[in-house]
Amino acid sequence: MKTNTFLPSYKVLLVGLLAFIITSCDKTIQEPIIPAYSPSNVDANAGIWKTYVLTSPAEVDVPAPSATNSAEYQAELSSLKQISSALTPDQKQKVEYWGAGAVYRWNEIARELAARYNLPPAAGPDGKYPLPDAANPLADPKFPFANPPYTARAMAYLSVAQYDALVTAWHYKYKYNRMSPAQAESSIKAALPVSGIPTYPSEDAVVAAASFNVLKAMFPGEVPYLEAKMKEHQESRLWAGMNVQSDLAAGAVLGTAVAAKVMGRAKTDGMSSSNNQSMTAGMIENAKKLGVTEPWVSQESPARPPMLPTYGLVTPWNFDKATVAKLRPEAPPAVGSAEFNKALDELKSIQKNQTREQARIANFWSDGVGSYTPPGHWLRTAANAAHDARYSEVRMARTLALVSTALMDAGICCWDVKFWWYYPRPQQYGLKTTVGTPNFPSYTSGHSTFSAAAAEVLGHIFPAQAKKFADMALEASNSRMYGLIHYRFDCEAGLKCGKNIGSYAVTRAKADGADQ
Repeated sequence: MKTNTFLPSYKVLLVGLLAFIITSCDKTIQEPIIPAYSPSNVDANAGIWKTYVLTSPAEVDVPAPSATNSAEYQAELSSLKQISSALTPDQKQKVEYWGAGAVYRWNEIARELAARYNLPPAAGPDGKYPLPDAANPLADPKFPFANPPYTARAMAYLSVAQYDALVTAWHYKYKYNRMSPAQAESSIKAALPVSGIPTYPSEDAVVAAASFNVLKAMFPGEVPYLEAKMKEHQESRLWAGMNVQSDLAAGAVLGTAVAAKVMGRAKTDGMSSSNNQSMTAGMIENAKKLGVTEPWVSQESPARPPMLPTYGLVTPWNFDKATVAKLRPEAPPAVGSAEFNKALDELKSIQKNQTREQARIANFWSDGVGSYTPPGHWLRTAANAAHDARYSEVRMARTLALVSTALMDAGICCWDVKFWWYYPRPQQYGLKTTVGTPNFPSYTSGHSTFSAAAAEVLGHIFPAQAKKFADMALEASNSRMYGLIHYRFDCEAGLKCGKNIGSYAVTRAKADGADQ
């Protein structure tokens, strides 16, 4: 009797096929594990670095801690030893999560919130688009609509608050020079690397409080979630044996105070009037006087009001408002001119003969609805580069502050240009796109401006990787042509303008004391 070997083989194949299907249907994003580390440089002089909003690191007072030989501190050590001696699996997991870095994790949280809220309001039955209401943030449509300008601004205020608070923390850390609990009491075994940086006030508590207070203003519907994250972050430092309670308490007070000063600037930067639709008629007339014969019109049905037409009037970080106008690039080609027709024909050719690689690039850099937008894309790149370099918390914050303020400045300048020229998009001439049609004028490319500004700053901070960042910016810029939503001249002018914008942040970096 012959053995039937077909059926078992068939079963094996079937099992394998089912496993493949199950795996293929799993849309969970697998993030890499982010390890904790001791910083390559403790940046002991960071307490004298130049701040953005604070006049000096001494502007916010932090009282001296109790002496390490005092009864109060010894009681804190005893409590910490008990808390950190027997962790649950859940506590260990949270220690590992926050051990990746306070600045790193809170910027990640902010990007995830931006993606969650990057949803444009839908039209109502009357054909009108309701505006999100900050006073009722969870109603439909949710507040905020975290579009690229909004996200760039939120990330800039977050990073500036983190940076200014950490510079202040470093000032007091080295003034009071309190050793870590594991150094003060050998029986306390820290669950994370101990760097030797003084622990009072706690840098993690500083970042948690500063981040919470900025993000609750930017995403007011997420306060319970943010409170839970702040609590978990602070508790993780006790579970890990890294800080006593007074370290955390001083850090929380400091972070809260600095965030209040930073958000004081936010209240007066002009964002509240950045969606002034009453000015668009005058903008269109101005564009016509400048020679734009066919101004941009919304391609949505019903027509959607343009996104934040007066965002170009918001106060920038690294230069004054007068410089915004000075940074405007040259005029775009006249519609119907030989240069315009050449650029339009190039897009028609891409539409007809698009390669797989062009489609891949267009989708990779699309950063559209439901994403954390181009600013978020570049800030993730910056955070990963700083983590790879094993930066201290304060230097990580500096990196993200330099990049994020350049990105906000890029958004301001780009929106100024867009609504100065009110230039028509390729979709007004029959081009179809698979990456979404932005609801604002074409010239210049936002992706190109954001990307070149970020690449310029990152190339300064990480000179060995400057070419890589420049190549990324060029690819991001080209992606908008491959996506058929920008002409080549939109992209080239955006790259040039973005590079100039980034250079102002580089000038600041050269003078902030961090590289001396």
